[in-house]
Amino acid sequence: MDYCWVLSLFAFVVVVVAVVSSVNAIGRVDNTSFYENYHLTWGLDHALLTNQDKDIQLSIDTSSGSSIIMIFISIWAGFESNALYGSGFFHIRMKIPEKNSSGVISTFYVGTSTLSSTPSSSDHDEIDFEFLGNNGPPYTLHTNLYTNGKGMREQQFRLWFLVDNVPIRVFKNNTENGVSYPSKPMHIMASVWGPSWTGHIDWSQVPFQAHYQGFHVDGCVLNDYDIPKCYSSKYWWNNNKLWKLNPQQRRSYQNVRHNFLTYDYCSDCSRYPKPPPECQFNQ
Repeated sequence: MDYCWVLSLFAFVVVVVAVVSSVNAIGRVDNTSFYENYHLTWGLDHALLTNQDKDIQLSIDTSSGSSIIMIFISIWAGFESNALYGSGFFHIRMKIPEKNSSGVISTFYVGTSTLSSTPSSSDHDEIDFEFLGNNGPPYTLHTNLYTNGKGMREQQFRLWFLVDNVPIRVFKNNTENGVSYPSKPMHIMASVWGPSWTGHIDWSQVPFQAHYQGFHVDGCVLNDYDIPKCYSSKYWWNNNKLWKLNPQQRRSYQNVRHNFLTYDYCSDCSRYPKPPPECQFNQ
């Protein structure tokens, strides 16, 4: 199976989307078993592990989900990391549903809440990747970021193909300038679901199947809330050379912003007559 995208969250800061064949985002062949770092949460009967537990398929159909959560979302199947992380380089390889998957969302994200708990509006941090289903390519990647329960920082990209480790979004740490920043311990999570707000789902196309592999985690595990230890220079992703994009990455980033960015909350004057404070730093 060809996995279309490697998604990476670098130290809760830099977002990367790439097309690869057999290696993860940092060039390592990843043969990690799913259960080494993850466990299933919702839709247990709609998850299929194959290839000695190195691949997982999440599927949704009219029987997926939970009667409790069906009030809020139509369909759900997902997994999350066993551990909480204070920093890291988080990546996954995934293939989103084929056929006409309009209304179906395949996700990979990190957050302070877990798939099996209710987010707290006052202290919730989260960084999202959400692939919006479509009747064939191109597909839209919806990204969002929450700090202290406040989100509404959406950016959307019309995805292209044949890309390799191209940065698409940067959210810089500017707490000294009054900008809140995601800094709480987070779980890694992934799901496929069909919320009612995405519109009509063509149920004649079921089952919708999303595939994930590449379950190694480069992260600082937190068994307590001593987050500062995760900022140590002993972790390669905390190297100050990685605090900003290099010149080549910067050119690629600007190209993506110019050619593939379809929505940016910082440019939405009707929504934000005065741009949020972080917008001036994240260009």
